[in-house]
Amino acid sequence: MSAVISLENLTVSYRRHPALHHISGAFTRGSLTAVVGPNGAGKSTLLKSMLGLVRCNGGRVVTHVDTRRIAYLPQQAEIDRSFPISVLDCVLLGYWPGKGNWRGIDAGMAARARQALAAVGLDGFASRAVSSLSVGQFQRVLFARILLQDAEVILLDEPFNAIDTRTTSDLLRIIAAWHAEQRTVIAVLHDYDQVRRSFPQTLLLARNVVAWGDTAEVLCDDNLMRARAMAEAVDEYAPVCEVREDDLLALSLSSSRAHVHEHGSHSGHHHGTEEKGGLQ
Repeated sequence: MSAVISLENLTVSYRRHPALHHISGAFTRGSLTAVVGPNGAGKSTLLKSMLGLVRCNGGRVVTHVDTRRIAYLPQQAEIDRSFPISVLDCVLLGYWPGKGNWRGIDAGMAARARQALAAVGLDGFASRAVSSLSVGQFQRVLFARILLQDAEVILLDEPFNAIDTRTTSDLLRIIAAWHAEQRTVIAVLHDYDQVRRSFPQTLLLARNVVAWGDTAEVLCDDNLMRARAMAEAVDEYAPVCEVREDDLLALSLSSSRAHVHEHGSHSGHHHGTEEKGGLQ
């Protein structure tokens, strides 16, 4: 299957501390992938790198789809809910990537937004203020907004954090429906049992790629132990790690011949990188 997002020797750092270190591989079209790893492994940074929200210190992200067809759900802690907006208006923002700032909302678009609210279990909530919602209710609103985007690629950063079991089950069903429609879904998650049940592909990170491929093979005890050891072995005082252009070219040529589904292990010793921005 063809790649929708390719990572070529991607390195991102924050004040010389590596957040992502020489990440290479590809997310294939229609795949459903969980991104997991220890705290500080670079999971959220990976999603932001794919969106261009953080600067790459080395390597690159190659996006093979129109960026307007990529939907992103950040962690709720990054969203300010104090802005006075109704649930319906929040969902209608899902039209913005395709319609722009100056296109009006017609009756048909509003009707589809109400249908999206019903699909996530919030029928009758359209006039409520988003500030009045529980964490789980607000997450349902954000999923309804993605439904309107009709995105080809969907990036979810900890979509089930601090929400109840029923809401999690309902949202997992929506994700399964997206997967059935051959949309590409990439989700940062912490619950390994949940990943084993619902996500056929997994990327295990510890700033480096530990393993990437079928979930049953990736989430074995050896890989999980190696991820913890790699996370604990980060050397904050290592010398600057240079990314050579000839290495990047060779990797790019290799990626064009075959898509990478699983990667060998990397050394637990991490080098520092030159500070050029970037976030943890």
